[in-house]
Amino acid sequence: MSFPDLIAISTFPSAIDAQIARGLLRAAGIQSIIRTDDGGGMYPAIGGAQLLVRVEDREKAEEALRDT
Repeated sequence: MSFPDLIAISTFPSAIDAQIARGLLRAAGIQSIIRTDDGGGMYPAIGGAQLLVRVEDREKAEEALRDT
């Protein structure tokens, strides 16, 4: 999965929230990664965590998250 082929489908207040959503996507067979900008975990409230999927998986991922 190359980085330019990814799109953020949601931003969560914390990496833990994003990890829960990532688990739901994994159960639906969708690969994803989490991108955070939290100073290595020292500043968790700075920017939240984005959940990224491949562009071609966007609709399926949004549906999987919406149906939970």
